[in-house]
Amino acid sequence: QVQLVESGGGLVQAGGSLRLSCAASGSIFSINAMGWYRQAPGKQRELVAAITSGGSNTNYADSVKGRFTISRDNAKNTVYLQMNSLNPEATAVYYCAAGRRRTTIQLLCGANWYSYESWGRGTQVPVAS
Repeated sequence: QVQLVESGGGLVQAGGSLRLSCAASGSIFSINAMGWYRQAPGKQRELVAAITSGGSNTNYADSVKGRFTISRDNAKNTVYLQMNSLNPEATAVYYCAAGRRRTTIQLLCGANWYSYESWGRGTQVPVAS
């Protein structure tokens, strides 16, 4: 079992920045990759960014490339999502997820959110225009 706790969400003005954190505990040795998803009201959950356990490979949604950066600190068992140049379309609940059973390629692509077995409760990010 893996437990995930997100933090760092909150109201931000358009054009601003925010850094989300996800602290992992439990069977973290079994994690192949971790991802950040978001779900806006009335929309499906979508992958924002993903990173392999060693941190050598990442993947981003086209809509956030060049503005968001995913990283990890294995010494702290924490994954981060640095979000810059935020726009109102980024308003959503952001979830941290950990995948253990699927391959790293499947997890990096993240086309199916259920590829990830463990989820945090989410943190809200409202972006004001």
